[in-house]
Amino acid sequence: MASDSVRLYAAIYVALVTLAASKYLFFHPPGSIEFSYWQSFGLTMGAAVAKTSLIVGYYQHLRWENRSLSWLMGVSLGLVLLLMAAASYSVA
Repeated sequence: MASDSVRLYAAIYVALVTLAASKYLFFHPPGSIEFSYWQSFGLTMGAAVAKTSLIVGYYQHLRWENRSLSWLMGVSLGLVLLLMAAASYSVA
């Protein structure tokens, strides 16, 4: 929206950069912290979901749209995921 402040978008940008950098830290943690591959993978996927939510909500302005449009996007995403799952079983 036109009334959104630059400070809000700057904070979201910093959060996106931080989440992007966190992927490296999940696979190469400093010190004595150790993650297994699947823990690192799960944390990376969680960071990807958070990044996607920020991008869709703020940069694509879905946060300020009607709820019906938000539900339409959610249902579309769910159907795409179901189609991908169905396709993955038929490829075997």
